[in-house]
Amino acid sequence: MRILILGAGAVGGYFGGRLLEKGEDVTFLVRPRRKQQLEESGLVIRSVHGDYKASVKAITSGEDAGTFDAVVLGVKAYHLERSLADLRSYVGEKTLILPLLNGVTHLDRLQEVFKPEQVVGGLCFIETTLNEKGEIEQYSHRHDVYMGELDGSDSERINRLFQVFDGARMTVKKSKCILADMWQKYTFISTFSGITSLMNSSIGPVMAAPGGRETVRRLLDEIVEVARSKEPALDVELAERVFTTLESLEPTMKSSMLRDIEKGGAVEADHLHGSLIHMAPAGTDLPLLKAVYAYLKTYEFHRVIEGARS
Repeated sequence: MRILILGAGAVGGYFGGRLLEKGEDVTFLVRPRRKQQLEESGLVIRSVHGDYKASVKAITSGEDAGTFDAVVLGVKAYHLERSLADLRSYVGEKTLILPLLNGVTHLDRLQEVFKPEQVVGGLCFIETTLNEKGEIEQYSHRHDVYMGELDGSDSERINRLFQVFDGARMTVKKSKCILADMWQKYTFISTFSGITSLMNSSIGPVMAAPGGRETVRRLLDEIVEVARSKEPALDVELAERVFTTLESLEPTMKSSMLRDIEKGGAVEADHLHGSLIHMAPAGTDLPLLKAVYAYLKTYEFHRVIEGARS
């Protein structure tokens, strides 16, 4: 199975690298600067699960590589739109598209650009970042990929894709309720990224601060209220389950959004927190979610100003 990974950064680079390590046929679609970096230094993973370094096949938009059996989208949401045109020549009639982005709104956009039936559901759990050398650093025990048909069916093509991922140094799961899984991940990541970014701290000190646990829970409850208004299949125990997960995180764990802020990078403010506010039923009380979004948009404003000065 020929696999094209869109992006060779923290997510695409990690999971694509693990597939390559297993021996799968993997190509990375990247920007020219990243291609040069990969040609000079190779793909480097530094992980609690074991390091890996290898030469890779990397192409840039417009290079002739034919069509692929599957495309895995491993980029941040703010890179997706400009990447869609780059993908067109590599997507054939039967190409399967597996997005590993956070959130859910990208599904509609992908189904607009490609055939709706080509798009399956997917998500990942991983704490990782790209360091200044272009190496992928992965910090925690979770390095999970979920995949599934959006209609819940157990299809031959999902089974085939699962076999490609299964056995690589990662955890992979087929899901018959992938939309609910994506929403559960959405509630977790928007709470985790929102609170750690707003507090400029890993999760441990936030939970330990006076009123910290209550603040995290209030933000989570606001997000779950929006999620359940859009996906009624989500069960009533969702908030309790996600909060238990947040409590169980290592105290030093940071969201990738906070790591991006610490590096002065772009953030997924609109795709995550902004989309939740936009989707909320009229009159929904969302003070903490709006505070998180206001903070992130203020950060983006100053980032643009600083970029203009430099």
